[in-house]
Amino acid sequence: MNKEIKYKLLTYGCQMNDYDSEVISSLVESTGAYPVEKPEDADIIIFNTCCVRESADNKVYGRLGQYKILKKENPNLLIVVAGCLAEKDGEKMIKKFPQVDLVVGPRNAYRIVSLIEQAKKKKIVCLNQDDAVFLNPLSRSGNITGYIPVSVGCDCFCTYCIVPYVRGRLKSRPAGEIVAEAERLVKQGFGEIFLLGQNVNSYGFDLPGKPTFAELLEKINGIDGIRRIRFVSPHPKDFHPDLIKAVGKLENVCKSVHLPMQSGSNRILKLMNRKYDREQYLKIIHGLRKEVPEIALSTDIIVGFPGETNEDFEETLDIVRDVQFDLAFMFAYSPRDGTAAAKIPDQVPHDEKMNHLYRLIEMQNDISRAKNEKFVGQVLECLVESLSKKDPTKLTGRTERNRVVNFTGDKSLIGEFVNVKLTSAFTWGWIGEMAEGG
Repeated sequence: MNKEIKYKLLTYGCQMNDYDSEVISSLVESTGAYPVEKPEDADIIIFNTCCVRESADNKVYGRLGQYKILKKENPNLLIVVAGCLAEKDGEKMIKKFPQVDLVVGPRNAYRIVSLIEQAKKKKIVCLNQDDAVFLNPLSRSGNITGYIPVSVGCDCFCTYCIVPYVRGRLKSRPAGEIVAEAERLVKQGFGEIFLLGQNVNSYGFDLPGKPTFAELLEKINGIDGIRRIRFVSPHPKDFHPDLIKAVGKLENVCKSVHLPMQSGSNRILKLMNRKYDREQYLKIIHGLRKEVPEIALSTDIIVGFPGETNEDFEETLDIVRDVQFDLAFMFAYSPRDGTAAAKIPDQVPHDEKMNHLYRLIEMQNDISRAKNEKFVGQVLECLVESLSKKDPTKLTGRTERNRVVNFTGDKSLIGEFVNVKLTSAFTWGWIGEMAEGG
């Protein structure tokens, strides 16, 4: 590749994919290539994909179908599919979409440049044959949130989840590498460090001496100049008392925790192979609230898991009422080929799943709105992230509680910490105005 080469990168999925895309972009640009906004202007189109749910697959498939026309108009166009969907579908992707030239799994993304060169001569499928390689992006976009993976892969094998099959088994990164990268990002002016892992608090189980995630947080918290530390996604089975105490005592760790529950039914949790029960989950929640009374809590919930009854679903609603999450990501169960749950014969009818999902969403939206309304009139510190997507005359910032605030301000404030007075509340967050003194 050279400076004449133009590329377009499309990213789908989680924060880990955002990080992987930063790595891919920096590797491609190290050859002199440069990004373009419009796919039709590109010499290379790269999809970095997700496959956690069927809807994620369909977004990519739909776009690939559209780009068949671009390939016909420009036979030299290279189309690359990277990431989790690439790993899941492999050879089938090229058979279904002959316009695709390269399919590359997430653990081989570091080889993207050499693989693109090979794909110019023949179609290539490169799947998870390598051990995990941790690369820091050669360059980062902006200076707001710096993503750092502390581990990749997962050893949990929840029966509904495809991640261990496409991301591989758990591999933790040496603490020294993580701390050094965090120090570098802080010196570059990043306002927030975001630690990533499929099960971020399983960190260290596979390393000599078994260092804990709580110990890692303490090391990063001690970096001079750091402002905010976030992490996703922890697993309840590994959320031990030392981590609860770390969230409470470490001043730069945000007082917000995303703790996936998935179901409030012990029977369903066992079928999911989650390795905890509702009582253990609630013990963690109560421990966090004892340590940090004002903590913001969010969660993931799946409804319609195979075999789920109305009684099971009501147990989920009971926990949602009890815990009063600030925010929840709620989904209807989506079968994934290759997982144990997809083979369970007792699949829940679609209409029943959706009815339960809408009931859950309605309940949680009411809770979120009511909790947000209690903050109206207060002044909160926000890290300004961008122009608002819906109203480019406003800025979007994020509070320590991980909620969004839209307010009027100059775009020069992007990347800065400012004080915002909250004037009105919604389910998703707040509208505000700059407080006196900013």
